[in-house]
Amino acid sequence: MFPRFITKNIHAYLDYPVAFGLIAMPFLFGLGETAPLAFWLSVLTGIAAFLLTVLTDHHLGLIRVLPYSVHLAVDGLVGVVFVAAPMLLGFTGLEFWYYTILGLTVLLVVGLHQSDEQTATA
Repeated sequence: MFPRFITKNIHAYLDYPVAFGLIAMPFLFGLGETAPLAFWLSVLTGIAAFLLTVLTDHHLGLIRVLPYSVHLAVDGLVGVVFVAAPMLLGFTGLEFWYYTILGLTVLLVVGLHQSDEQTATA
């Protein structure tokens, strides 16, 4: 079993840069030239990720109405969608690898998340 070392605090610090990255990277990489949905999926997911972070009950959340467990579940769902999107939507080349790598990374981060019980005993 892999050590779960990504705490709620570490995850919170990753959330805002990831959200802004999802918005900016399609512009920087020129996504959407062959499949316009590849551009908008990232931008809209970035906007949603920003809002999710603002609403999450962790120390960097601004409104704190969503339980952190909901945030993690949404992150996991995004990871699955990003891994599946290239195959389901016919993305190729850079767009294929962009979503596959990001999706696997998100799933890895969620999978390596340390539960509150592990944090309390650490």
